[in-house]
Amino acid sequence: MKFHYFVVSLAYLVLIAVQFSSMASPKLLSLEFEVFGRVQGVFFRKYTQKQGKELGLRGWCMNTPKGTVLGQLEGEVQQVEKMKLWLQKTGSPKSRIDKVEFKSEKSIPDYTFIDFSVRR
Repeated sequence: MKFHYFVVSLAYLVLIAVQFSSMASPKLLSLEFEVFGRVQGVFFRKYTQKQGKELGLRGWCMNTPKGTVLGQLEGEVQQVEKMKLWLQKTGSPKSRIDKVEFKSEKSIPDYTFIDFSVRR
C-alpha cells in the first residue's frame, strides 16, 4: 500500500514538473542585420517593420548613408529565423537584395524593445 502511494505521489510530481517546464518563457534571440542592394526608396523599412510585427518580433531598422538598411531584431528563435529568411529572400516588392549580413547573434533573457520601429 505504501508503495502505491509513493508511485502515485511520484507521478504527480512529474506531472507538475512537466507543466511547470512548459510554462517557462520561450528562448529569445537577438541579432543585428544589414541588408545590401536596392533597399532604399522601395519601402524596404516599411515592409520590414510590417513583417517583424507579424512575426511578433521587436527591434528597429533604418537607412544608412551608404545605401543599406541596418537593424536589430529580437524575439523567439523560430520567428527570428523566419525573419532572417525573409530579409534574405523576400524584402519589399521593388527591392533587390544582394546580400544580408547578420552579426552579434545571442540569447537574451528578456526583451529590450517595446515594438518594431523604423528609425530615421
